[in-house]
Formats: sequence, structure tokens, C-alpha cells
Amino acid sequence: MHRNKLFTFLCLLLCFAASAQTDSTYIQVDSIFADMVDIDTTEIVGGNNIITNTSAMKVFFQKLYQLEVEKKGRVNIVHIGDSHIQADLMTGFIRKRMQERFGNAGVGFVFPHSLARTNGSYYVRFNSNASWQVRRNIYPVEDDMKVGLSGIALKTRENFAVELNVRDSSYDFNTIKVITPKNVPSIDLATSSKTIVLESKVPKKITHKIKNGEVLGSIANKYDVSIAQLKKINGLKSDNIRAGRTLKIPTGQMQTREVKRSEFIPLDLTADAFSNSYHSDTQLDKIYLLPAKNYKEYTLSGLVLEKDDAGVEYHSIGVNGAKCSDYNKYPLFFDQLPALNPDLVIISLGTNESFDKMGTLAYKDQLNLFITNVRAKNPDAAILVMTPPPSLFRRKYPNTFVADYAKKILIQETEKNYATWDLFSEMGGLFSVNRNASQGLMSGDRVHYSKAGYEKQGAMFCEAFFKVYDNFKSNRD
Repeated sequence: MHRNKLFTFLCLLLCFAASAQTDSTYIQVDSIFADMVDIDTTEIVGGNNIITNTSAMKVFFQKLYQLEVEKKGRVNIVHIGDSHIQADLMTGFIRKRMQERFGNAGVGFVFPHSLARTNGSYYVRFNSNASWQVRRNIYPVEDDMKVGLSGIALKTRENFAVELNVRDSSYDFNTIKVITPKNVPSIDLATSSKTIVLESKVPKKITHKIKNGEVLGSIANKYDVSIAQLKKINGLKSDNIRAGRTLKIPTGQMQTREVKRSEFIPLDLTADAFSNSYHSDTQLDKIYLLPAKNYKEYTLSGLVLEKDDAGVEYHSIGVNGAKCSDYNKYPLFFDQLPALNPDLVIISLGTNESFDKMGTLAYKDQLNLFITNVRAKNPDAAILVMTPPPSLFRRKYPNTFVADYAKKILIQETEKNYATWDLFSEMGGLFSVNRNASQGLMSGDRVHYSKAGYEKQGAMFCEAFFKVYDNFKSNRD
């Protein structure tokens, strides 16, 4: 009897999968037949929280060691993914831990997600007076919307002002870089606005508070005006007035009025091959983005905020609903990636492929193409692939697709020369979601994780990272 129940349960696992994830929170699921994909439901047994094939990171670790010893320079880590990454919860935790040990060189890549009407990082806030067209990389390519490094294009033709405010003072910055398609200098920067004072002459305002016993005649005599003038300016129908009321007094006298107007003063920007930037000797926590002259439309791919201090910059780039194929179809993403000068690229993609019913071989092909595209523009960058975390279909059925993806990622790591951190196994594997949920680590959809869940992932990754880095230091030639 127990054997029959187990057989029935396994059959159910093989008969359910999912349709495409269309946004960050709502996931539609339907059933498919098992023979549509090559599924192995064997659970991956977790190890000792290690990063494997670390030889692929040797050059990166050497640069990190040099930073740690000499306390100068910077190391750039770029973490790319989907909705697990866009909110910057796991990556924000990793960033803090990395910078506690190696130094804080800045928050790195930022994007005004609020202007795109979606969620983003806590650390930087954006406000704008204009409306912006939005295009995410999950949608088909449109020639007039240039989707670049953020995976989201923002475009406007309006006379805009965007205010950038740093919410965490530890990420005040000295340098800001503006990344645009083809690096056109269409966006100016201003640190503050200049106040212009205009003066004009206006009639002087005089008022009189009526006292007990006063009448209109006595008040008119006092100010050398007529009763008719008093009644007209105050809208009185009769001569009756009450003590305590305030009357306007007509006068021919004039007074000076000041009118203040704010005007932004653009800064001088420095251009390189990938961005236009401004550097301040003192740290800033606010700056304005403005339309440059001689342009009619403005597209923003992203910004980079850096400190003058030595340390790590941990750049986070995520798009809700994104798959490897979504990044792959926009060459501008890879063309702009060198703007971040990556020493290590971390890839966290696969959840949306699993909800799109993508077979393991197709997923592997798209992942490998993504890695090839990264290396074509950044040949010296090390690559680390995180396996996708455990999730459920319909908040009920274990996601066997990501289980298979995780195994294939590990199998080919040596051949493709990348390191792997098996997040799928470290979070408990195929049947772990309900247990993780009972510990407060999952969101209600049983696909995304809670803040505590993402921070746990970040803590585990840092533990594994520091372990292999310290081992590298101990075994240096």
C-alpha cells in the first residue's frame, strides 16, 4: 500500500509544470505530460556549502588578495539575474558583507526602478517630474526602445528632471557614471540648483482691525480714503461694520516683491568609451539628471555610483521574469557590460525557464550562450553560476525542472570553465520548500523568498565564498 502511494505521488510530480512567468508576483501554471522534458526527480544531496571548480576564479582571487593586502584599487563583482536579484535583497546582503571585509568602493550599478513602475533596491531613491516609456528585456525587441545594461529601457521626450537621493549614508558617492545607448551625452548632471531672484513693484497691502466704537467714516479719515473706496475693496453692502473684523485699505503706495526661481546648473562631464561621468572631491548624497541640449529624446540604461575609497563594488542587475534568452536577445546589454569593468560575473537565472516549461538542454544552451556573450566583451572576467533555488508549482508541486538544471550546471562546470555555487542544494533541494516556508524563509507564492530567506541565501554564499578565498590564500604559490 505504501508503495502504491509513493508511485501515485511520483506520477503527480511528473505530470505538473508551468507556463511563462509574466511578472514578478503572479505565476500561471498548467499541466503537461512528462515526456515533454527530460526530468530526473532524484533529489540533489547538499554538500558542505562549498563553491566548486574554484580554479576558474584563481585570477579573480589574486586580484582580491592584492586589494586586501595593499588596501588600494577596487574589485568589481557583477551579479545578474531575475526577480530573485532585482529587489537587491540577497545581493544587498552580500554587498555589505564583502565590503565589511574588503572595503566599500560604492553601491555600484543603480537604476531608477520606481520610474519604471517596478520594485528595486532600497539604497537609492529616484523621483521625476516626467513620465517615462518602459521596456523590459522579457518582451520582444523593438528598435525604438534600446534595452541595455539594466535589462530595462527608460525613454522620454519630456523636459525632465530626475532627483537621485542616497538613502544609506555608507553609499554616499564621489563619482557618478551615466550609461546610455551608444554612450550619447544626452543626459546632464547637476549637484544643486541656482536660485535667481527677480524683483517687481506691486501695490502695498495695508489692513486695519476694527476696534470697538469705530465707524467707516473715522477709518476712512485715518487713511485718507473715501468710504466708497473702503466699501468697494471690502465688498461691503452697507456702512455697518463689526469690531474684530479686518478691513483692506486701498492705497496708491507701492512695495518691492521678490520672485525666486530655481535653475539647474549642468556640470562638466568626462567621457570614456562606455559612460559620461562626474567626479566630486567631496562625497555626495544627492544629484539631478537633466536633459542635455540639442537632443529630442532621452534613454537611460543605468548609473554607477562609486567612492574614492579602495574596496569592492558589488553591482546587482535583475529583471522580474527574465530568462537567459531574454538577456541574449539584446546585444546592447553585453556591449555595455564592460562599463562595470567586471572581475567576476555571477549568474542567477533559471527559475523563469522552469516556469516556461523549458527543457534542460534548451536551458543549458541559453545559459552557455549567455556565458559566451559575457566573455566576448569581458574576456578577463571570471564566471560563477548559482543554481536556481527550490520552488513549487501551484504552491504545491516540487519544481523538478530546476532540480535538473542544477545538476546540468554542475556537470559542465569544468568544460565551460566556470565556478558553481549550488544554491538549490544548500536551500534543501527538491522537497525543501514547505520546510523553508515554515521557517519564514518563503513568500506566499512558494517561488520567491522572504527578506529573511534572501538574507539567509546571502549569508550562506558569503560563508562559502570566504571559505574558498581563505583556502586560496593558504595555498598561494
